[in-house]
Amino acid sequence: MAIFSRLRWRLKVILREIWVRVTAFGVLGVLTALGSAGFGYLVPPDLGYKMGAGSVEPILKIIATAMLTVTTFSLQIMITAFSSAQTGATPRAIKLMQTDRVTQNVLASFIGSFVFSLVGIIALETNVYDDSGRFILLVVTLGVVAMVVISLLRWVQHLSEFGRLGDVISRVETAASTALKARCERPWLGGKEWEEPPVGVFGITSTRTGHVQHVDMGALQKVAEAHDCRIWLCARPGEFVHGASHLVQCDALPGDTETREEIEEAARDAFTIDHARDYDQDPQFGLIALAEIASRALSPAINDPGTGIDILGRLARVLAEWHPPNSPECVFDRVYVRAVTPEQYTEDAFAAIGRDGAGHLEVALRQQEVLEAVAEMHPDHFGRPAAHQALRAAAHSQSAMTLRRDRAVVAEQAQALAARFAPDLDCNVGHEIDGDTSDRNA
Repeated sequence: MAIFSRLRWRLKVILREIWVRVTAFGVLGVLTALGSAGFGYLVPPDLGYKMGAGSVEPILKIIATAMLTVTTFSLQIMITAFSSAQTGATPRAIKLMQTDRVTQNVLASFIGSFVFSLVGIIALETNVYDDSGRFILLVVTLGVVAMVVISLLRWVQHLSEFGRLGDVISRVETAASTALKARCERPWLGGKEWEEPPVGVFGITSTRTGHVQHVDMGALQKVAEAHDCRIWLCARPGEFVHGASHLVQCDALPGDTETREEIEEAARDAFTIDHARDYDQDPQFGLIALAEIASRALSPAINDPGTGIDILGRLARVLAEWHPPNSPECVFDRVYVRAVTPEQYTEDAFAAIGRDGAGHLEVALRQQEVLEAVAEMHPDHFGRPAAHQALRAAAHSQSAMTLRRDRAVVAEQAQALAARFAPDLDCNVGHEIDGDTSDRNA
């Protein structure tokens, strides 16, 4: 089953697209409208007349008119929400909003109801239904009306939060947390822990430029087994590759050019490369997106330190999901993969905020507190990286803050954190503190 991992990933990506649900509901509407004519034999001939089945056509016309209007209005709301998220949070969150299931299901139900009513009207005008068929169509129409009412209620409730900054941040946090949990369960993507390749391996470069979205480990394992070799994964999901980048390194000894080209082509086919990163196999991307939201909020144009403080807490919550590798099952024993290090996670999460929030005392202090919390959760792994980021953020604050006392408070916290978790680091982040005796604006 492992060799079908890329197919499963492709199917997962396709099923997230809004057109899939819209098409499915539209086809269901056509089948339901036309199928009602085929079940007329289940109803006594005079029952449809007695139950007022002749009133179904006006109801269908009302549904068709209303659903066309509601769908158009809903699409406008959706586009407005996307635009708001892009300008207020980060463009990297738009993909998460586009795959929102509630939005997709509501729009699909509206379009499906419109198609159902339209097909039903056409069938009625062409005398496809007899009296019994009209009664079946009436019953189904009442069910469609109930579905539309429920969808409208869900949509109204959903719109109270959809596209708001807090909603966008929560979506990114969930995506980052999910990806980090998955990576912790499979730190080497199901392969073997990285070890340096021997002398004589040859690299397989990329023929495309962009970010690695997905790596089919099963396909690489299949290549290694077919040619009795080992493969070292050089480009993990999320990394930027180009024509000179090595995707993998291989220790195969192909006897001819044709065999080598076969290995290279098969290895390249295991990579999905696109212009944008994807959250699924890339936990770093979620951390970077959260940091981007904080950086935008801390910019002089927006000046929202509260959002920066909120993001710092969420970053701590995401990193709390991390745990050391616990000898996970090795499915692809011929593929060697580097794990993402705590240093990389902490830099992705806190470096930008430490720079852009350096001038805000409340943000700088919260960052020191969060870094201390991250270090305390896993001191052996995150202690030194957290101390490094704390000192780095404090150094930024030395040049960004005006008041000497503010610079001193931040520096003291950073130095205390470094002394506790990484005493060998150079803790001198505040030469201005040692040499300054007055505020800079004095």
